[in-house]
Amino acid sequence: MKKFLLLLCTALFIFAGCDKIGGFDESLLYGKWKSGTLYEKYSSSGSGWTWDTSDDVDESEAQSFTWTLDGDKLTQMHQMEASTAVIPKQYTITTLTETTLTYTANGRTYTFKKQ
Repeated sequence: MKKFLLLLCTALFIFAGCDKIGGFDESLLYGKWKSGTLYEKYSSSGSGWTWDTSDDVDESEAQSFTWTLDGDKLTQMHQMEASTAVIPKQYTITTLTETTLTYTANGRTYTFKKQ
């Protein structure tokens, strides 16, 4: 009986923690983030926006995208305004807390602070 209980407890521990292994709580992503002059905003509905004030673009002119988070993979699907093209961008999140978002793509690291 002790072996059975030990096995059961081990299985519960493994299964209860599986969704967090290599993954992040997506609710921490919701809100506006800033890295230098680059901004990204994520809503709980899966919509997002990005803009860069160095390009003389503000939030009202932001490029919209939809996003998904699967484990540590953040995917943004950008709809181009002048065409029907959808441009996917994928990032690997290394840090996601209430105040900091860090991800990598193509050998480059981006760190954002929550606004």
